[in-house]
Amino acid sequence: MYRAYGFPPLFLLLTLFLSLSSLPNPSTADTNSFIYGGCSQLTYSPGSAYESNLNSLLTSLVNSATYSSFNKLTFSGSTQQDVVYGLYQCQGDLSMPDCSNCIQRAVSQLGILCPSSTGGAVQLQGCFIKYDNTSFLGVEDKTVVVKKCGPPVSYESDLISQRDAVLNGLASGGGLYRVGGSGEVQGVAQCVGDLSANECQDCLSSAIGRLRSECGAAAYGDMFLGKCYVRYSTGGDHSHGSNGSSSSSSQQNQTSKTLAIIIGMLALVALIIIFVSFISRAIERRNSGGK
Repeated sequence: MYRAYGFPPLFLLLTLFLSLSSLPNPSTADTNSFIYGGCSQLTYSPGSAYESNLNSLLTSLVNSATYSSFNKLTFSGSTQQDVVYGLYQCQGDLSMPDCSNCIQRAVSQLGILCPSSTGGAVQLQGCFIKYDNTSFLGVEDKTVVVKKCGPPVSYESDLISQRDAVLNGLASGGGLYRVGGSGEVQGVAQCVGDLSANECQDCLSSAIGRLRSECGAAAYGDMFLGKCYVRYSTGGDHSHGSNGSSSSSSQQNQTSKTLAIIIGMLALVALIIIFVSFISRAIERRNSGGK
């Protein structure tokens, strides 16, 4: 005699968990996106005191990122050649778990990009990390590292005045981390935490001035200097905003839709199993009564 066996609730929960855990986390992926990296030409010898200090430094920075969005450290040795300086910083609105994840990713990128280099730096969307055998801590650096300008928009467009309003707001704002918006334009700026207030203001003023002159009427612009950056975006065009990109938001919306579909399908499967089990038991009872 045929008997239908329903799946136990544990199976359904496990299926739901596996389905959800296989989906990407768009906000994390965006935070860990690579922007730039650089390495010194000088190298250290494997097994040297400098390598040991560097490993200790990077481990300490990773551990620190679990509870602080910025830290700077120096590891000394028996000689000046063994000293290593380093720091990291996360974007001002990043949660501590995301900050920790970002720094771990940045350190792994350093290992790939700069093997045996005495100096290296990596900038991801959500964090920055740098080390060197020459002290750079507390030193202002306005060297242009990365510049990116989007396609031009019409000079008659309100977007230009909105962009200027955003940049003016970032320039006049206070603090190491600044965000602003006007109409369709969003902006974000940040200095590395080892700069003083005056040094930060000077660095951001330089970055904003370069954005205005070099990106002109671009729909978006990024200007990363050695110790600060300024970014603005228009609508969905290369938008990053103050707490994530619009592209990230659209991915999150898409992920929410996918989750809803999966949950709906699982619910439908559960209903079918219950229905088949009910019919099977009804047939059993009928057959048993007929004997």
